Amino acid sequence: MLDWFRRLRAKIPERRVVDVGWLLQTESAGFIWERPRDISRQDADPTHAKSVAYCPAVLDHEARLWEVPCPFDLQLRFRVDEGKPVLVNVAGDHSAMRPKHMGQTVTLISPREWRHPKRPIVQIYTPYVFVADEPVYLSQMPPFIHYRDPPLPGVLIGGRIPIHIWPRQLMWAFEWYDTSKELVLERGEPWFYVRFETPDAARQVRLVDAELTPELDTYLKGLSGVANYVKRTYSLFSTAKQRRPRQLLVRRRHGS
Repeated sequence: MLDWFRRLRAKIPERRVVDVGWLLQTESAGFIWERPRDISRQDADPTHAKSVAYCPAVLDHEARLWEVPCPFDLQLRFRVDEGKPVLVNVAGDHSAMRPKHMGQTVTLISPREWRHPKRPIVQIYTPYVFVADEPVYLSQMPPFIHYRDPPLPGVLIGGRIPIHIWPRQLMWAFEWYDTSKELVLERGEPWFYVRFETPDAARQVRLVDAELTPELDTYLKGLSGVANYVKRTYSLFSTAKQRRPRQLLVRRRHGS
């Protein structure tokens, strides 16, 4: 039913569509990061005319979400060694990820930056970049349609950014509520959702493959790492607008 709803929306005139580009900003291991995908449900065919599966509000809501799958298997435990909080790779020598690369990918945020003194925050850097040439806001949120058993021992920290002027790399940030339980991630499972908003809520969004052009690469480097120097990065939006090239989104031609 959701696929039918998407096909119906695909017939909307071109002027009612907003293109959002996605790309991976990485120099290695790019194949582990999959393309954002449509939400896929494995529900049985509805047998009643008033089934939730037919609700246009539900269908429209879910059709506006894209799902980013987890790129690796990870099993972490939190502990305190000599007063210092650390992450432990439970899988040890059986882990699919080498310790060196885990240290480069997974970060335990300094306790001074936690929102609560007993809730550690773990960040995983991703190479995902989303960009648009007209006003579009991206919201990153937990995969709330995916039923996970057992659930994660905490919550995903979401965020909202204007990708037409601030198309930064996304991070996966997790606030660990129950540190007595392990944080287990599985490759391929829904990791987080992205949703896009435009000034005209009726306009539809089309996700396209984007090219990392020299102009986009330079612009991304300009906004990269600014949080290390200023308190409120949103104060730099005016500077970003002034230095933004007219076009950042260039669709990638496959096979070229």
